[in-house]
Amino acid sequence: MKPDYDSRINAGLSKEEIAKISGCEDQEMQIRMLRKYRYKLLDEVHEKQQSLDAIDYMICKTKKKTIRGGKGVNQQTTLFSNEKLMAMIIPLFLEQLLIMLVGMADTLVVSYAGEAAVSGVSLVNQFNTIFIYLFTALASGGAVVISQYIGRKKNDDAGESASQLLSFSAIFSILIAVMVLIGNEGMLRLMFGKVEDSVMHSCITYLRISAYSYPALAVYNAGAALFRSIGKTSVTMYLSVISNIINVIGNFIGVLVLRAGVAGVAYPSLIARTFSAVMITVLCFQRKNEVFYRCKWIFRWNVDFMKQILKIAIPNGMENGIFQLVKVALSGIVALFGTYQIAANGVAQSIWSLAALAGVAMGPVFITVIGQCMGNGDADAAEHYFKRLTRITLLISSAWNLLIFLLTPFFMKFYALQPETKRLVIWLVLIHNVFNAAAYPFSGALSNGLRAAGDVKFTMYVSVISTIAVRLLLSWLLGIVLKMGVIGIAIAMVCDWSIRAVIFFWRQKSGKWKTFQVI
Repeated sequence: MKPDYDSRINAGLSKEEIAKISGCEDQEMQIRMLRKYRYKLLDEVHEKQQSLDAIDYMICKTKKKTIRGGKGVNQQTTLFSNEKLMAMIIPLFLEQLLIMLVGMADTLVVSYAGEAAVSGVSLVNQFNTIFIYLFTALASGGAVVISQYIGRKKNDDAGESASQLLSFSAIFSILIAVMVLIGNEGMLRLMFGKVEDSVMHSCITYLRISAYSYPALAVYNAGAALFRSIGKTSVTMYLSVISNIINVIGNFIGVLVLRAGVAGVAYPSLIARTFSAVMITVLCFQRKNEVFYRCKWIFRWNVDFMKQILKIAIPNGMENGIFQLVKVALSGIVALFGTYQIAANGVAQSIWSLAALAGVAMGPVFITVIGQCMGNGDADAAEHYFKRLTRITLLISSAWNLLIFLLTPFFMKFYALQPETKRLVIWLVLIHNVFNAAAYPFSGALSNGLRAAGDVKFTMYVSVISTIAVRLLLSWLLGIVLKMGVIGIAIAMVCDWSIRAVIFFWRQKSGKWKTFQVI
């Protein structure tokens, strides 16, 4: 073997080692000597690799500490501290609680206007909920886009998106209001044609006045989406407090003083909603906000921003619309079970709504936090906050649902119901609250996080299929075929939640949501 001095120098061999190898006449011996040096070099490389791995591990641990805001870490680098999260969660929870309590107060006041008024308001509210869900879905789509732009540090784009959301919400809601004002009687007779004339008259009166408030509802939701996206949920809470005070006082005056019946309930709602819409819009123009409206953005149509918003809003709106239609269908099934079961289900639903507040309030928090993380391109932070917010939701929801269940016997004292009916109410609340605490944090709140990441079609398909195939069909099977009544419908409902919870949890763990792009 001829000496190859240059290659041996490049291999890192010393002059002495080169001379030793070159002086050996046996080629097999040369090969063994070269392999020996090779193994020595591999050991050195292995040691260097261990050092590199250790450094990479230290970098990773330091990054995680920064995200979590651990001790000794600059808190400015923390995306969402515990204090910041609580500053979002508490106002949202209190706002939802207030809305629920005011709704109960409204029902109480309306009862003084007569049974026809109560029935009319109740039926129209089911109809109104369909449009309210559409406005909410549109606002949620806007909130996702706004949050992602904030996360990307593009506040002007966030502001323009919010302004476009306002424009589209106003135009969309005005069109719906006009449609309802033109065809209100026909729509009501199509849906509730068999009701008594006095009830239908109350329905028509209440719906016509309510329709004028649709633009106010949509505009308020658009403004609320902006403030929730920047984490200032206290603004919507305070506006909700003032608005609901106006509503309650107006109801008392309209029904008990002016004796205006259904109109005495409808006009205060219109005034309160208009007040909220005007105030939040004024506040959204304030430039001291991180994100704000501008007139030039409101009156200039931007197709790209609207596509981004509608990409989230349309699937969400379809999902919520189908859910409400199934809910109306289930009301028809409940009507087949007899008076005491209908009464028990109605009372239980009012308590359910109160128990569900914890999970509902956490939905916008998921949208804001996950949206900002994904907008910033930090999927690791989003992963961390998925876990963190889910734990918080489970904790709050478990404690709140337990409290409501323990208070249920106390609530029963205010209802003039038979003992059998009261027992059924308690069983229904127990079934609901157990699964609301365990499953809804995943099926409800966590699904909002998936939507915030852009994973909207998957959540829509799962929710729609589960709503129809599980909630509706299983309600028919258990409630009617197996004659379990409202207990069967309650079981179908929690099965729907549980299936969604498992699927959405798996989806979040899979990391598929990281592959979507909203902006």
